[in-house]
Amino acid sequence: MADFKKSTVYQIYPKSFYDTNDDGIGDLKGVTAKLDYIKDLGVDYIWLTPFFVSPQNDNGYDVEDYYHIDKRYGTMQDFEELAQEAQKRGIRLMLDMVFNHTSTKHQWFQKALSGDEKYKNYYIFKKGKKAGVPPTNWESKFGGNAWEYVEKFDEYYLHLFDVTQADLNWDNEEVRKEMQKIIKFWMKKGVKGFRFDVVNLISKGAFEDDYQGDGRRFYTDGPNIHRYLKELHETTFGTDAEIITVGEMSSTSIENCYEYAGEKSNELSMVFSFHHLKVDFMGNEKWVMVPFDFQKLKHIIFQWQTKMCQHNAWNAVFWCNHDQPRVVSRFGNTEKYWKESAKMLATVIHCLRGTPYIYQGEEIGMTNANFTHISQYKDVESLNHFKILQQKGLSAENAYSILQIHSRDNSRTPIQWTAEKNAGFTKGTPWIEVIKNYTHINVESQINDENSIFNHYKKLIQLRKENNIIAYGDFEALAENHSAIFAYKRTYQGETLLVINNFYGYEVTWDTEMNLSQYQCILSNYAESKIENILTLRPYESIVLKK
Repeated sequence: MADFKKSTVYQIYPKSFYDTNDDGIGDLKGVTAKLDYIKDLGVDYIWLTPFFVSPQNDNGYDVEDYYHIDKRYGTMQDFEELAQEAQKRGIRLMLDMVFNHTSTKHQWFQKALSGDEKYKNYYIFKKGKKAGVPPTNWESKFGGNAWEYVEKFDEYYLHLFDVTQADLNWDNEEVRKEMQKIIKFWMKKGVKGFRFDVVNLISKGAFEDDYQGDGRRFYTDGPNIHRYLKELHETTFGTDAEIITVGEMSSTSIENCYEYAGEKSNELSMVFSFHHLKVDFMGNEKWVMVPFDFQKLKHIIFQWQTKMCQHNAWNAVFWCNHDQPRVVSRFGNTEKYWKESAKMLATVIHCLRGTPYIYQGEEIGMTNANFTHISQYKDVESLNHFKILQQKGLSAENAYSILQIHSRDNSRTPIQWTAEKNAGFTKGTPWIEVIKNYTHINVESQINDENSIFNHYKKLIQLRKENNIIAYGDFEALAENHSAIFAYKRTYQGETLLVINNFYGYEVTWDTEMNLSQYQCILSNYAESKIENILTLRPYESIVLKK
């Protein structure tokens, strides 16, 4: 059985990974071509973001057909070859299942629009409150109202995301059976992992106006969510002990996650939660410019670590994915301490209790894009909010400053393989621009450099495999109120591990009140680290001590 507690998952956004046919879009053959690189890194699973047939209004998270591969990415034969070649290298594939909604181009929705009652029931259609007034005042996560009017029925359909992403009606048993069928299809293809997109939104509660917020409290962690996940587990992936699952949990509560990812709850192997990635928001508002709140970041991570441990539930631990800005630009320092801060951030995550996820390019310290013109942005959310911010009275200049920090396009630029043109990603014109710093930040320059960020990630992945304490140990927060230090302790079967990180670009001291002479330093991001009971840490210094 796959031990997901010792595993590391590598996320691939195929569109930006590697292009083999020079159309400017990465493809499945591109993933196969780079399997030796991924094997060298040492990861166990590749999570592939959606490559199903899609109009690509939300970069593939608007699925038109769950059984076929979008020709932009290749063919089923390409997928089967990738699965085979990955298996030869001991790497398993994890697919991304978008089950909260489908594209409005999906044949189910098209049949619903033609008036077929069976398929209308696959979605959530409601009458307006009165002429021209939607059923509720809920907001779409991409801006604007979450209901779209269909004149033919004098009804509205719900879309929590883009208007072309219609929410499915999970209360309809036929919908749930369709989802089971899809998973079984991909299990037969040898898929050994599933990541479920915004899965805690599938069970809707009451359809009421929200006068306190944007509506999310009525559809997040809804009334039947645990029942539906248990049913999915029982009928599909739960029948194969080799399969691991992870749920993306939007605005969830920790209490619900004890059950989603509880050892005995038979729902999911682990959960993604995002509270720690909102510490540079203002409340829930993302499109603002505020410095990140370090104490809040620590508090949230420590709380999730401690409580999930107490309830025998499992976290996916991560900084980056296709929806998040690059972590070294966000919490690190891309100028003077690029290498040190990227390694420190990696250490913080990889020694936590939970399965670490690496997002493509993170392992070489890729940065935010710093695009300066709206024509360079591709993401629907960014394009919408560029307009919204200016409608709110911000200058274009200020709107750009906010996009440069928060846009999802920051993580979607092509992987920087080499210092050659287009960073070696394509010989064509890339679908989104390559970041200008590819000449010095690229895979080729790091692979054989013992001190590179890439090799630091390799060591961290290896440490988890070799040290049961990292995989299975308990968690205890340290230095909780220190203004610059992020530290914690792991304990397991008589062993102790201390993970101590300076989160800032200046020297700090910390009186550990521990006898550190009994510890051995097993990893550091500086050539030599001085271990004393009163520690002095250099800018972004990071050490892992074991007793």
